[in-house]
Amino acid sequence: MTRDDMERMLTELPFRLLRRLARTVAGPQALRMEKRRMIHAIMGDSETALPRVEAAIRAWQKEQQVIEGTPPPEAVSPTKDKAAALGAFLEGIGVPAGRPFIPDDWQLEALEELTRGDVIVSVPTGSGKTYVAVEATRRAMLEDRTVVYTSPLKALSNTKFTEFQKIFGADYVGILTGDRRDNPQAPILIMTTEILRNLLYDAAGGEIDVRLDTLGLVILDESQFLADPERGVVWEETIIFCPSQARLLLLSASIGNPQELAAWLTSIRPTPCHLVRHQHRSVPLRAGYLHPNGKLTPLFRTAAMPPSPSQAVLHPEAKRLFTQYEDDTLHTRRSG
Repeated sequence: MTRDDMERMLTELPFRLLRRLARTVAGPQALRMEKRRMIHAIMGDSETALPRVEAAIRAWQKEQQVIEGTPPPEAVSPTKDKAAALGAFLEGIGVPAGRPFIPDDWQLEALEELTRGDVIVSVPTGSGKTYVAVEATRRAMLEDRTVVYTSPLKALSNTKFTEFQKIFGADYVGILTGDRRDNPQAPILIMTTEILRNLLYDAAGGEIDVRLDTLGLVILDESQFLADPERGVVWEETIIFCPSQARLLLLSASIGNPQELAAWLTSIRPTPCHLVRHQHRSVPLRAGYLHPNGKLTPLFRTAAMPPSPSQAVLHPEAKRLFTQYEDDTLHTRRSG
């Protein structure tokens, strides 16, 4: 393998794996390097670097196999496993202890790729998508570019408006929805996706809004709405009409086919679209059942969510409460 082949392989590695490899080869100081310098630091002596590069690629391929089709975990035997107690179900709930914030590798990867093209972030709820949006907004503002943040709901737009005002200051954030218009000339504009689509329609008709001339970043939150039978066309048209100089950042926790979406964006936009995806939940999901009488119990035998629907086994107490509720409601219907 030539050095050019090795460099090409390293360039194709996801940013998080590249950082991991650089940290192993060149030490912690490599984490402060740009991508190109990381690659050169890894390559160093080609003969010693090659095994590490091949191992990193195998790790990447293994991760991709997990993402594309997670192998089924071992089945849980309800006869051998003791049902979870309520204490185990509630364990860990509360405000965690404070600690310094350190961005995850996938967050840094998304920000790095935004310098070269559009990015889709498809990660579970609570993973930290907002950090990517805020940091990307901050970087766009440093370059004197305007930013548009869209959401599918007025209520969510209002929430983001308040949140961004606290982060960037009230003078720098405006909002445009169907029934609200505050500080519309601000460099950061929060709006519903329909409002942005209408602004882009106006620009396509020749009435170019000055904000579109300086637009540097468009953030489409809850972008799984692309699949909505009624409103999905709004997201499609927004993406199609978005100015070519602006970067697109699509955020979602539930896109079913992000690879196809990234390929479509790459085919219609002047810059490639990079997909950042993982399935690790920072905040684990738990399911419980609250009976009308106030009794709370885990819904499943395990405190955590079952790995798949086929392995879902109801908690004995949840079964008992279900039966009790059915008996109570059936008796009420018969009495009425």
